Amino acid sequence: MDAFVMLVISIAEVKIMTYDCIIIGAGTMGMSAGYQLAKKGQNVLMLDSYHPPHVHGSHHGETRIIRYAYGEGEAYVPFALRAKKLWRDLEQELGQDILVETGVLNSGPYSSPFIQNVLKSGSKYALGVEELSADQVNKRWAGLTLPDDFIGAFEKEAGYLLTDSILNGYKKLAGSYGAKFAGGQRVQKVQIKQGNVHVKTQEKMYEAKKLIITAGAWGSELLAQLGLQLPITVIRKTFAWLDADVIFQESMFPCFSFDTDIGTYYGFPDINGAGLKIGRHDTGAPIHPDHKREPFQNDDAEELQHFLSRYMGKGSFRLREGKTCMYSMTPDEDFIVDHHPDYPEVMFALGFSGHGFKFASAVGETLSEMVLEKELTVDMTPFRLSRF
Repeated sequence: MDAFVMLVISIAEVKIMTYDCIIIGAGTMGMSAGYQLAKKGQNVLMLDSYHPPHVHGSHHGETRIIRYAYGEGEAYVPFALRAKKLWRDLEQELGQDILVETGVLNSGPYSSPFIQNVLKSGSKYALGVEELSADQVNKRWAGLTLPDDFIGAFEKEAGYLLTDSILNGYKKLAGSYGAKFAGGQRVQKVQIKQGNVHVKTQEKMYEAKKLIITAGAWGSELLAQLGLQLPITVIRKTFAWLDADVIFQESMFPCFSFDTDIGTYYGFPDINGAGLKIGRHDTGAPIHPDHKREPFQNDDAEELQHFLSRYMGKGSFRLREGKTCMYSMTPDEDFIVDHHPDYPEVMFALGFSGHGFKFASAVGETLSEMVLEKELTVDMTPFRLSRF
């Protein structure tokens, strides 16, 4: 084969594929954005190092709590309510349930800022949050053993989301609207050339007018290639399923979030025999997302059992399975959704700090509006990078 033919083949092999928008990170937020953009007629490519749903990020574990009276602050409530509307729309389009209303019990001392935010935001937005004494909580849900100085804030219309059904649903629908998905392609380099985005993976080169980065724990490294440093720390988290008494089944027990002096814990009732699911929201050891995480340890199980013995002391539990995941934490534990300050063609949604999944439907809509340069349905001012 002569040199000219080899050169022609080489050029063909590196032919750049062009799109309206490239999304790096096709997990929860990326799939949602890809679906929204494709539905609006955009030529979209979704890139991911793996093949979502997978266990390498922060979306695995089958379920996520959705609540609207928000302990993290009133600024989240319009965002959460918009997300709920979009989840219901997605259910209609998929023809399957993805949001189940078990109710969510928030509990902690009356003085807890988290609990006070739940009560205040519930009242301001007329969300029907029921304030209960510790005695009322313990009587309503057998198995709970709240101390006298605790109260409950029960939100009846809250519940949980089915994560795999959502990601698979977004992927299916986005594809039906023409979006392309390229899994198993780790992005090596991102560049901006003459106002266009160039993305290189090991296999190919891609080009687009716009870029969305929703790569979770890897997002900061990608943006660093474009000269932007984000204040995000990746930490190891654990959660587990436990065999539990019948009183913790979904028909009799809600999802829950507890703010206590031994930590902040959340959990789910026993759904279809899967077991009571529980995890600790606060604390966690910093890690690099490419390093192998320590598996679920005996210490992790003992930590959960300590919580259960104090606040669910009337139940009996046996560990069934423990897993690990990652949180991408910002200093204030609020999200970052913004444009790159130097490259307006680059947008990102990162730093979801362990409470972002419930907002994914609205995050995807917001990112699509940013790409199309339309007025945002939900005000993103509280989530801009400039706050740091």
